[in-house]
Amino acid sequence: MIRAFNGKMPKIADTAFVSEFAYVVGDVEIGEGSGVWPGAVVRGDFGSIRIGKNSHIEDNAVVHAWKSLIIGDNVTVGHSAVVHCSKIGDNVLVGNNATVLDETEIGSFCIIGANSMVRTGQKIPDRSFVVGVPAKVKAEYSAEAIKSLYQEMVDKYYQPTARKETELSLTELASQYKAQGL
Repeated sequence: MIRAFNGKMPKIADTAFVSEFAYVVGDVEIGEGSGVWPGAVVRGDFGSIRIGKNSHIEDNAVVHAWKSLIIGDNVTVGHSAVVHCSKIGDNVLVGNNATVLDETEIGSFCIIGANSMVRTGQKIPDRSFVVGVPAKVKAEYSAEAIKSLYQEMVDKYYQPTARKETELSLTELASQYKAQGL
């Protein structure tokens, strides 16, 4: 369901997929090749929400913020995660059931582990592996590790290059859902 709020209608790229069972409302922009999956809520009522290209808000996740929120390109917000922060950089995975609280900033090339809770106002640097309650940076990825992880993520989620013929990226899957009117 896509709804206007206070005169602001979500702007959704033609190639983006929004499930009919998702709720997207207000001052929201969703970029090319991105997806908002069943049960997800993206609520741009207090502040604007900008979601980059090839980013996916998976089933039952909640994206909301008191102020503006920017989610970069190639971001996956896992199932049932809560994103209530101000920034998520590019190429980030927010694991299933993770919580990212108010005014937090997540750098690029980060992994926020499943079930982690990133505290209010935390600044997570680029290339961080973050886990726990409260979440702590457990490791920083080297440039070589980032290149390998990034390529694996691109191959798995966004490009068909290194996958079996029967595997789909999230972007390809979203495209199929969109084409089938789901």
